[in-house]
Amino acid sequence: MPNTVPAYGKEAAGRLASMADVTADDGALRRFLHGLPGVDAVGLQARAATLGTRSIKTTAKAYAIDLAISMIDLTTLEGADTPGKVRALCAKGVHPDPTDRTVPKVAAICVYPDMVATAKEALSGSGIHVASVATAFPAGRAALPVKLADTRDAVAAGADEIDMVIDRGAFLCGRYMDVFEEIKAVKEACARPDGTAAHLKVIFETGELETYDNVRRVSWLAMLAGADFIKTSTGKVAVNATPPVTLLMLEAVRDFHAATGVQVGVKPAGGIRTTKDAVKYLVMVNETLGEPWLTADWFRFGASSLLNDLLMQRQKLSTGRYSGPDYVTVD
Repeated sequence: MPNTVPAYGKEAAGRLASMADVTADDGALRRFLHGLPGVDAVGLQARAATLGTRSIKTTAKAYAIDLAISMIDLTTLEGADTPGKVRALCAKGVHPDPTDRTVPKVAAICVYPDMVATAKEALSGSGIHVASVATAFPAGRAALPVKLADTRDAVAAGADEIDMVIDRGAFLCGRYMDVFEEIKAVKEACARPDGTAAHLKVIFETGELETYDNVRRVSWLAMLAGADFIKTSTGKVAVNATPPVTLLMLEAVRDFHAATGVQVGVKPAGGIRTTKDAVKYLVMVNETLGEPWLTADWFRFGASSLLNDLLMQRQKLSTGRYSGPDYVTVD
C-alpha cells in the first residue's frame, strides 16, 4: 500500500464531486442516508451463511492461507504494552514462522500512538506498515482537538495508517454531519508536511450500532468523508466482526465504487481467530468485490490470535502433521 492517499482519476474525481450536494448540509446528508435501500436482514444473513459454506482444498487453500497472512494487521492494544512486547511482535510480523522463511510478512503492526516510534524503528526496511489507533480509542469519547492531536502525534512519530473510531453516540443521535466533519478533520490531520498522508481507517464499532441499516448508513457516511478503509470494530466490545456485517460493508463499498469510481478498503476486526473463519471472509470479498480487492492494499484482518492458527494450518499442509500451538510463538 502506498503511503499517499490514492490519486483519483478525472472520471472518479468528477463523479465524487457530483455527490457534493449530498453533504452540503445536515438535511441533505440525512435525506441521502435515510434514502438508502433498507437492509433485508434475513436475506443478508442467508447470503453470508451460504458463502460461509464454500470449501477450498489443497493448492487453493495454501494460497488462501498465505494471502490471509499477508493481510493481517498484527495487533497489540493493551495497557500493559511495553517496548519489548512491541519489538517482539514486529519481529513476528517480519518472520511469522522463524523456521520457514517462505511465510509471507504481515501487512502492518497496529499499536497505540506512544508505541509508534518503537514499531517504526523495529520494522525499518521491512516493508511492513505501522498502524496506530487514535482519536481516544476505543471509546472515542474526547473533544475533537484532543482527537486531532492524538492523530497528529501518531503521524509525526511515523504511523503509515491511522485507525480512528467514530463518535457512536453522535451517530445514534442522528448527528450525522458532526460525524462526517470529524472524519474529514481527522483525514486532514493524517497529512504530512511533504504532501503525503497516512491512510485513514474508520472504525464503526458495529456491535454498538443496533441495526443493519445503521451499518449501511455509516459506511456511506465514512466513505463520503474520505475514509480509505472502513473497519468493523475495535475488538474491545462483546460483538465485533461478523460475516453478515462484513458482507454488508463489502456491498456498500461495491455500490460506492459503482457510483463514484473510488475504491475503498474493508477491515473486519475482532473475533476472527481461525483459518476457517479467514477463508470465509476471503470468499466474501471475492464474490462481492472481486479480485481487485484480494490484496492487502484493500482488505485487512484486524487480529492477534488469527496468525497462529494460520501458521499451524500452513504447517499441516506442508508436512501432513498438525504441529499444535507449542510450535508457534506466543504473542
